Amino acid sequence: MILITGAGGKTGKAIVEALPSQDEPVRAWVRRPEQMDGLTCADWIAGDMRDAPLWEAACKGVRALYHICPNLHPEEVAICQLALDTASEAGVEHFVYHSVLHPQTSPMPHHWRKLQSEEAIFASGLPFTILQSCAYMQNVLAYWASITGQGVYPVPYALDARLSIVDLRDVAAVAAKVLTEKVHAGAVYELAGPQPLSQTDIAALLAQVLGRPVSAQRVEWDDWQADARQRGMGDEAIETLLAMFRYYDRHGLVGNPNVLGWLLGRGPTSFSDFVSSL
Repeated sequence: MILITGAGGKTGKAIVEALPSQDEPVRAWVRRPEQMDGLTCADWIAGDMRDAPLWEAACKGVRALYHICPNLHPEEVAICQLALDTASEAGVEHFVYHSVLHPQTSPMPHHWRKLQSEEAIFASGLPFTILQSCAYMQNVLAYWASITGQGVYPVPYALDARLSIVDLRDVAAVAAKVLTEKVHAGAVYELAGPQPLSQTDIAALLAQVLGRPVSAQRVEWDDWQADARQRGMGDEAIETLLAMFRYYDRHGLVGNPNVLGWLLGRGPTSFSDFVSSL
C-alpha cells in the first residue's frame, strides 16, 4: 500500500490521480473527511499530522509513503520526524518527501524548514527520495478571474523576478514514477519548469494564448497583507510569505529542467501549453 499525506491539497490530489491505482492500493491522509470528495482511494484517514496514534494507524501495512506537510506549517520539522520514526517502526520501505526548490535559502522560513526536514531524512536510515519542486504554474489560477475578467495578473513581488515554474501534473507524474519504481532510493531530484519566466513574461504568454491583453501589475505588500487577513490568514503565514516575496524580489527562484525532463522521458510542459490545456 502507498500512503499519501496531505492528500486533500492540490499536490496530494494530483499525485493520487496520477498513481495507477489498479497496481497498488492507495491510502489518503486528509485533514478533514470532506476533503475526500472527488478522491478515489482504497482507504483513507483524517486528522492532524501532529497526532502520533494517527501516524501509527496510517503507516500500518504501508510499503511506500509520500509525505506532504501542510503548507507553511511552523512545525514541519517535528511532523517530519514523527513521520520518519513511525515509518521506520512500521517497516515502510520507501519514504518520499515533497520538498521545495532551493531549500537551503534561509531567508525563506518555509524553505529552511524543508532543509531541516531533509537532514532528518538523511539521518533516519530509511530508503528515501526527495522531490524539490519549484512553484506551480497552477498558482496563476488563483488570479484567473482577474486575468480573464480585467486583463490583470496581480503579483506581490517584482515583475522582473524570474521563476522556473512547473506544471503540477509533471510533478505528480514524477511522484507516481518514484513511488512505483525501485531505482530512486537515495535520490534528490530538482523539479523545475522548462524556462525561468518573469512575471511580465507570464502576462505576455497569457495574452498570447488567451487572445486578449493581459498585463502584470505589482501588488503593494500593505494591500496584500490587508487582503490576506480578510481571507483569514494568520500572522505567521503572512510573515512567511512576505519573506518569500522579499527573496523573490532580489533573487527570483531559478532551477534547471534537465532532471525533470529525464524523469518524464519528454520535455517539461511549457507555460503556453499549460494555459492552452485549461
